[in-house]
Amino acid sequence: MARRKPENPAWPYGWRTVWVFAFFDLPVETKKQRRAYARFRKDLLEDGFSMMQYSVYYRHCASHENAVVHVNRMGKCVPAEGEVRFMVITDKQFSKIRTFVGRARQAMPDAPAQMEMF
Repeated sequence: MARRKPENPAWPYGWRTVWVFAFFDLPVETKKQRRAYARFRKDLLEDGFSMMQYSVYYRHCASHENAVVHVNRMGKCVPAEGEVRFMVITDKQFSKIRTFVGRARQAMPDAPAQMEMF
């Protein structure tokens, strides 16, 4: 069966546009590590990524080729310590993400006062 050509090839179909996710686990124990973490996060934001959750950022790309450009660019910014993973999914897959929001977090109650026995 012959593959049907799209009526308007410039129109971005769900399988043509993609989303790039960056998942990272970077150490923040020393001042140098915190600076590297902040720099990487800033690089992601400057490249058009948005925060989805802590240490999970995402970016829309018009094509897979465009996604590869962004992944390679951000791969060069990865700090020496820690780990970063990039995942590319289609727009159609992205639209199937289900989000559940729990009840609002409540403040922790104050610890009870300790009574000294001795």
